[in-house]
Amino acid sequence: MAIQDKVKINENTQLLFEKAADFLNLSEEARFLLKNPYREISVQIPIKLDNGQFKVFNGYRVQHNGSRGPYKGGIRFHPSVDIDEVRALAALMTWKTAVVNIPFGGAKGGVNCDPKKLSINELEKLSKGYMSKIDLVVGPYRDIPAPDMNTNAQVMAWMMTEYSKKHGHTLAIVTGKPIALGGSYGREEATGRGCVYVIKEASKDFGIDLTKSTCIIQGFGNVGSNAAKFMEEEGSKVIGVSDVQGAIYNKQGLDIKELLKYREEHGTISTYPKAEKLTNEELLELECDILIPAALEGVIYYDNAPRIKAKLIVEAANAPVTIRADKILEERKIPVIPDIIANAGGVIVSYFEWVQNLQQFTWDLDEINFKLKKKITKSYRDIYNYAKENNLSLRTAAFVIGIQRVVEATKLRGWI
Repeated sequence: MAIQDKVKINENTQLLFEKAADFLNLSEEARFLLKNPYREISVQIPIKLDNGQFKVFNGYRVQHNGSRGPYKGGIRFHPSVDIDEVRALAALMTWKTAVVNIPFGGAKGGVNCDPKKLSINELEKLSKGYMSKIDLVVGPYRDIPAPDMNTNAQVMAWMMTEYSKKHGHTLAIVTGKPIALGGSYGREEATGRGCVYVIKEASKDFGIDLTKSTCIIQGFGNVGSNAAKFMEEEGSKVIGVSDVQGAIYNKQGLDIKELLKYREEHGTISTYPKAEKLTNEELLELECDILIPAALEGVIYYDNAPRIKAKLIVEAANAPVTIRADKILEERKIPVIPDIIANAGGVIVSYFEWVQNLQQFTWDLDEINFKLKKKITKSYRDIYNYAKENNLSLRTAAFVIGIQRVVEATKLRGWI
């Protein structure tokens, strides 16, 4: 990535907030209150490794804003995790939950580690150790964690178990759990499915016939692989995908079911024999109707934005398009559906899981998907209509709607 475009995600989020706040003419007092987190926690988690050595890991939980309900946000395990990243992602969760109009605030958590270098036993110790350090500030009506990068249903099961030691059996303390421990049907694929629901709605606005479209997906983890599967089901031809080891391309289209099976057997899709090998960078610049960055932030930036050939970009990852790239794409008339709505399917179904846990009642998959589609397509439609009426980008419109809802709740509480 070009040095001049390496804006940290925290700075990126603050710039987006300020742009929307200017449009809303927010006072300095309101801006200060909404920009700064309510609580930030840094913890040290010592665990005994399998080789007998002790190692201390740094963990974080940031609770950004709880005006609209309990804090909500995932926990990621990654070597890049630091307080700035977690702080920015917590703020994004505040605006995301407001945009899709579910009764949560925003939070985020993370542990600085490389999970690929940890055994299952070490991951369990780390997960439980992290929860034991933050358990006094979380709870089913206070802060409800969920999976994020490199965490999953098993990690949530371990964290729920640790919390329950002190507080009793508490299903609603985390979402994204295994079905057998109170998880919701449809949660695992919810982000990818929700993304495709948004694409179906947006394709009407941007003149794209999904049944005749081509699609490229950068990232083939949980979100990217599910998005690929659902795009194929909608009739779109998925011509390129990638993982951390490289990208593959087939102009005639990839067989996603076969590709998923190949990944299961080989641990990667980069060596798939029925496709051309490319770099991740090359994949992003190929011609297609729909480009879905579903991996890391900042992959579309100042240098490569002029070479992007997609007709529509859909941010399944968090912040994959930088501020400067956003401006270039806007000038080139390439619409970007922002992460704040495109990847909100996960938190929407997390909300459904939380509600089911509190009610001690389970909804079936058809009901979950029906409710997800209704919620996320209405939220997209609100954003699109607001953007059109006020001559704003979809990203700015989404932030304005989210911030407006948080401001309203904050005022009603008498805090501003």
